[in-house]
Amino acid sequence: MSTLHTVNKSSFTHNTLKSCIAICGNNDGILLLEDGVFGALQSAPDAEALITLNGKGVAIYASLEDIKARGLEHTIASHIQLTNYEEFVSLTLYHSCVQSWY
Repeated sequence: MSTLHTVNKSSFTHNTLKSCIAICGNNDGILLLEDGVFGALQSAPDAEALITLNGKGVAIYASLEDIKARGLEHTIASHIQLTNYEEFVSLTLYHSCVQSWY
C-alpha cells in the first residue's frame, strides 16, 4: 500500500516536510503544494534528505502552478517532478492513500 503525502508548508519556516520524510516508505510519493514548493528548491533545508528518499524509490512532485506563482521555475532541484492539477488527480488515484501534512 503506497501513500501520497501532500505538504503545503515551507521547509524554511516549518518542520512539516521533515516529519513527512521521516515516515515515508518505499513507493510512497510526496507532493509539494502551495508554500510547500519551497521544499523543491536546490537550497531547501531538506534538499539532501529528499535526494536520498528519491533514491529509495519515493517520487517527489511539486505543483507546477504553485512553482510558477512564486517565480521558482529556474531554481527547482533536478529530481523534482513538476505536476499540474490533472496529474495531481492521477496521483491520488495511483496511491492507495493520501496523507495531508498541514
